[in-house]
Amino acid sequence: MTQPVQLPVDIAGIQKLLPHRYPFLLVDRVVELELHKRVLAYKNVSVNEPFFNGHFPGHPVMPGVLVIEALAQAGGLLTQLSGHNGEGSIYYLVKVDNARFSKMVVPGDRLDLEVTLKRTIRNMALYAGVARVDGQEAASAEILCAEVKSNA
Repeated sequence: MTQPVQLPVDIAGIQKLLPHRYPFLLVDRVVELELHKRVLAYKNVSVNEPFFNGHFPGHPVMPGVLVIEALAQAGGLLTQLSGHNGEGSIYYLVKVDNARFSKMVVPGDRLDLEVTLKRTIRNMALYAGVARVDGQEAASAEILCAEVKSNA
């Protein structure tokens, strides 16, 4: 039996679950969790993010691929927090389908990440993710991730 998850899960807790580190750790906090179903997390987008130096200088926009990566990381957190042991495992992004970008994400935004587990297939998980800023959809995608046992 898994222990209940204490919400919110802060950055220290996230770092215990995901192998990502700055500048590639793109989830700051988990605020809602429905075990094996749905997670709501967020990322505070700061002007100090390293990608803003080269992505449209003078008109900084968070790259869409990083918004999708943030959704994938939130999906990984959903899997880990739902009690999947995953010790010695790393989750890799395998496939992205139906990605849509509706609103630019800029410095000062809070990127809300809502990810729902659609199904699991052997060592893979299919998620539906929506990223929002101020309640407006910024991006959405279906994301497939695979669990791979780590050699480390």
